[in-house]
Amino acid sequence: METADNDVQRELNRLLAECVARDASDLHVVPGLAPHFRYHGELLPIEGWPALAVARTRELAAAMLARANASRRNQLDLEAAMAQRGSVDGALSAPNGARFRFNVFQCQGAVSIALRRLEDRFRTLAELGMPESLYRLCDLRDGLVVVSGPTGAGKSTTLAALLDRINRERTGHVITIEDPVEYLHAPVRCVVNQRQVGGDAAGFNEALVDALRQDPDVILVGEIRDLDTIRTAITAAETGHLVFTTLHAGDCVGAVERLVSVFPADEQEGVRRQLSLVLRAVVAQHLLKSERVEARRQAGALPCVVASEILVATPAVANLIASGKSAQIYTAMETGTAAGMQTLEQDLARLWTSGQIGEAAALALARNPAVMRERAALRRRPGLDDERAGRGSR
Repeated sequence: METADNDVQRELNRLLAECVARDASDLHVVPGLAPHFRYHGELLPIEGWPALAVARTRELAAAMLARANASRRNQLDLEAAMAQRGSVDGALSAPNGARFRFNVFQCQGAVSIALRRLEDRFRTLAELGMPESLYRLCDLRDGLVVVSGPTGAGKSTTLAALLDRINRERTGHVITIEDPVEYLHAPVRCVVNQRQVGGDAAGFNEALVDALRQDPDVILVGEIRDLDTIRTAITAAETGHLVFTTLHAGDCVGAVERLVSVFPADEQEGVRRQLSLVLRAVVAQHLLKSERVEARRQAGALPCVVASEILVATPAVANLIASGKSAQIYTAMETGTAAGMQTLEQDLARLWTSGQIGEAAALALARNPAVMRERAALRRRPGLDDERAGRGSR
């Protein structure tokens, strides 16, 4: 039995090592197929690797759960986890130190696995392709900062970069509440405590309520999904804490409306006023495949580029949020370059005109393709500076 277990662990280690060696972002293990890696957005099978039997994928899933963070003892048993929820999240480290986030899920009675390779170091905002002006958020003493975007858009990586900056340049107590803990922050100048939902805490809201009694300066909430957690996050920001969190929303205005819409209708007016006082910024981001993948790889850059939208809660923006005039926020973002704001169309125009993405990709993601084309045309005019093109410098 021990030999069989060792064989499974060796195969798991091989898969994780191959993922790192091939610079793949994701690994998929599905019964009846060879393992698949995602290379620069494209999902391809590993050549020469045999198809995995149903029993083998289940063994690999059990091995992963057994190696996952010890704080999740209540989820280390694969069968119990599948019977309870049908899926389970976790994070693990490979022997070479690489870290992975994973989801094991049941599918027609069998078990499949999806792993995401996490960065092995904290990248700077410049390396991520994000405006360095976002580092100003690290100097805030209170308020709410939201990073939004679809799954796999790099939200956690952006927050890790900001938290690393705080850890290196400020003193204070940082608490993270995650499911699972992804990036490990060793204390530098800050005291850092990272709590994992499902092991260290029953849920996001419970952990956030507890955090308010733990003398925090900065709180990272991995995701705010429900009314209670959003309410507590707003309260935490109101009471003098700097709160970072993520939200699934495609753009900045959508993120604001999502925060408000989870509340009952009779509370929404009051919530808008609260949010206008505590919200400091919203960053919405999307990952796009670069037109220069090979050149970026050779330079040590990420193969994908980030298209971002940034909303800064200036007094004018705060007034629009409080009064429910969300449609006018886009105009404030268009003209708010000096404050560090930008629309998605402005950033797509920058990426397109600099040759980092193609026209089709820019048009497909643009909320308003006509506006994006106009911004691109402005950028192509000789001698035109960034400010007049509707985009501040990076």
